[in-house]
Amino acid sequence: MPIPFSTIPTNLRTPLFYAEFDNSQANTATATQRTLIIGQMTGATPVSANTPIIASSPAAVAGLFGSGSMLHNLMAAYVANDTAGKIYLLPLADDEDMVAAAGKITVTSPASATGIISLYIAGTRVQISVVATDVVADIAAALAAAINAATSLPVTAEAAAAIVTLTAKNKGAHGNGIDIRLNYQGSAGGEAIPDGLVLTFTPMSAGAGSPDLTDALANLGDQTFDFIVNPYTDTTSLDAVKTFLSDTTGRWSYASQLYGHALGVLAGTYGQLTAAGELRNDQHASLVGIYDSPTPAYIWSAAVYGAIAGSLRNDPGRPLQTLTVAGVLAPPLASRFTLTERNNLLYSGISTVTVADDGTVQIENIITTYQTNKYGDADDSYLQVETLFLLMYVTRYIRTQITSKFARMKLAANGTRFAAGSAIVTPNTIRAELIAQYTTLEYGGYVQDSAAFAAGLIVEQNAGNPNRVDVLWDGTLINQLRIFALLNQFRLQPTA
Repeated sequence: MPIPFSTIPTNLRTPLFYAEFDNSQANTATATQRTLIIGQMTGATPVSANTPIIASSPAAVAGLFGSGSMLHNLMAAYVANDTAGKIYLLPLADDEDMVAAAGKITVTSPASATGIISLYIAGTRVQISVVATDVVADIAAALAAAINAATSLPVTAEAAAAIVTLTAKNKGAHGNGIDIRLNYQGSAGGEAIPDGLVLTFTPMSAGAGSPDLTDALANLGDQTFDFIVNPYTDTTSLDAVKTFLSDTTGRWSYASQLYGHALGVLAGTYGQLTAAGELRNDQHASLVGIYDSPTPAYIWSAAVYGAIAGSLRNDPGRPLQTLTVAGVLAPPLASRFTLTERNNLLYSGISTVTVADDGTVQIENIITTYQTNKYGDADDSYLQVETLFLLMYVTRYIRTQITSKFARMKLAANGTRFAAGSAIVTPNTIRAELIAQYTTLEYGGYVQDSAAFAAGLIVEQNAGNPNRVDVLWDGTLINQLRIFALLNQFRLQPTA
């Protein structure tokens, strides 16, 4: 029986012992699943824009890209939920034609008694104390100083007389979503406006534009990024990411096999979210819908992906419902979507969250925006995000096994007689290997119904190219328990 040595020659005459190593049967590795956070930096930094860089901590990101920058806040929100991920940042610069959002806080009337102002900016509380002798200009100056002292905030403040002007640190339309409000916790949380004090808010507005993502995405090269946090939800940005991940020319194409999934968050009313979701149709992107949260939508995008990334890494088939999202503030009770509204949003390509009684935000259902096929007919084949991550896992597993075990094999037709142990495979050999792989995947809980898979699997030598094997892999992915429907047909009296 010939042994398929790769390096030990057959013409050796010098004694005695020679050894080579073959790892083709030992590979059990899985792909590294990296996170990519896309976002803007502020000011001059030692890092070039549009070039990916590995991230270590929010403090380090603040030092590199600016405290309170979009990247800093995204990083902080992500690691509040996922401390085990390998995180890369894709820093973007503010384009010259972009405009920074601005808002105002006007001290209309001073306090008539001592108290605490609990101001929330972008979901972060800023507090100052006031006394009855403070004039409006003093209160405005104190507010501006407190805001600027909180360097992680996404705004800067400037006081002039009774008015505090807030300006977003990064330019762009995302700044319009920076929320300003008082007393989010309410009286139950010990927050109340001091007697006599009146503050008037002018919401953040007039922010315009978003960075061009094309060059930055192109600079990612062939490095894999499975979890892509996309804070930009304008059509141009979403289309750029769609092209980047597409099945034909992007990361899901047969030539790239890099894969990945993007997630963003949209803030709006039920009607606005429904209309926005129905305009998208991309299996490689998810959009979560929120309304009236003090935390900006772009920060939600990092928090939500951080909350689900760990589960998807550990087991891509396990449903994501009830996972906790840390680092964001829930909308007030009156602003939360009802069950009917959330169910309808899930039919419009918008993913949903729920809020527990204690205010904890939880994942309800993360879906993709894919809704129709190329003919415009309803199509739920790529509805659940778990489907995409299972496809990534299973395809990578198959690839790892095939490239390890059959990297340098000769190919013979079925029925060819050759010595056992030869570096030769037939379509039937590969078929047996694929069935064995499927059994392993089934035992691990990623696929199901191995008998049907084996019956339908086709492995054949290509008719036009004798050096090519074609495979029809007909596996059935594992499902998720999402709905438990019970008919409680009770009785008030025992039956005869």
